[in-house]
Amino acid sequence: MSAEIRIPSAGESVTEVIVAQWFKKDGDFVERDEPIAELETDKINQEVTAPEAGILRTNAAEGDTLAVGEVIGRIEPGDRPAGAEEHPPPSREEEEAVPQSEPAPASEPSGNGDVRVSSVARKVAAEHGVDLAKVEGRGAGGRITKEDVLAYLEQTRQQAGGDGKPAPKATAPPPPAAAEAPPPRQAGSRETSRERLSTLRKRVAQRLVEAQHNAAMLTTFNEADMSALMAMRRRYKEDFEKKHGVGLGIMSFFVKAAVAALEIFPRVNAFIEGGEIVYHHYCDIGVAVGTDRGLVVPVIRNAEAMSFAEIEKAIRRYAEKAREGGLTVDELTGGTFTISNGGVYGSMLSTPILNPPQSAILGMHNIKERPVAVGGEVVIRPMMYLALSYDHRIIDGKEAVSFLIRIKEGLEAPERLLLDV
Repeated sequence: MSAEIRIPSAGESVTEVIVAQWFKKDGDFVERDEPIAELETDKINQEVTAPEAGILRTNAAEGDTLAVGEVIGRIEPGDRPAGAEEHPPPSREEEEAVPQSEPAPASEPSGNGDVRVSSVARKVAAEHGVDLAKVEGRGAGGRITKEDVLAYLEQTRQQAGGDGKPAPKATAPPPPAAAEAPPPRQAGSRETSRERLSTLRKRVAQRLVEAQHNAAMLTTFNEADMSALMAMRRRYKEDFEKKHGVGLGIMSFFVKAAVAALEIFPRVNAFIEGGEIVYHHYCDIGVAVGTDRGLVVPVIRNAEAMSFAEIEKAIRRYAEKAREGGLTVDELTGGTFTISNGGVYGSMLSTPILNPPQSAILGMHNIKERPVAVGGEVVIRPMMYLALSYDHRIIDGKEAVSFLIRIKEGLEAPERLLLDV
């Protein structure tokens, strides 16, 4: 009796997916729990595994758009082809064993015995050209984890700068297909090319239009002198990293400043539902991260209860997962307020668009040294423009301006964030 392969649920807001890729062809023999296809949603990509061992029969082609719950194929009873060895592959979240008796690629471990490697660690190693045979596994049973690979990279980097020994040469990963550049333009040519709009891009476009149509969106601007914040960061960044094992960036200051301001102006942290205002008595801060597939906004839960170090670790973890395409739906939904940093791309001033159903979003911009008047004198200071877009249906102008001034005060006197004043 055949077993159906259905589109799995990927969260409440995801109703349809695109079949991005089949890992196996129609008629191939597959093992139970073997990844057979990749599905693309408006938030993440996810793998589909075989429910049983047998012969794969596909009902959908790559590029097809299907609803959650639809059948994309089935597994028919069948025997493994003669001569084929049984190697039950792990699921995406499971560990992988690399048989060392067989020839291994350059980036795989070599030597005697089996080395257990997590799938994420294998991906990171491949991206950086790391020979896993040189990485010490500190996970359960000697398993090599992503942290082990990152620690090895950091160690080789320090060795290259400390004792003159060159670090292993890392090869840059190939760019993803969605980010490939169009072919060179020929002089005088009038050719055109097309690229399928990804589900993520479609959903982003839909939400941006909804935000414009459904909210009375306005933006207020201010600027912040970043001198004190940058001086504090320079003064303590080495000690901070030694103690907490993570760098001290400026985003944690913005998250802390936002939390402090949201406690004073709770409607900025609320949203409209029907004829009611829904207040959040917690701060789930979304931090916009740019990826090759588009902008994603992982959410830092209960940021009001987190330290600077905890915030920095959460941001780094989300940034790594975003680059690897490993963010889950839960990590991308449910924020109460968003911070977007266009400054990392060089933006000097922009108007961020609301992330529905949220009522406000803070835009950070590039830090530039500019002449400003201080105490009747013109001095050069590192300045940043700040932008707060808000829904005027729930937040009035005075409240929005006061909120942004509170953000500015926290950034210009960062000790206020530590003292909670």
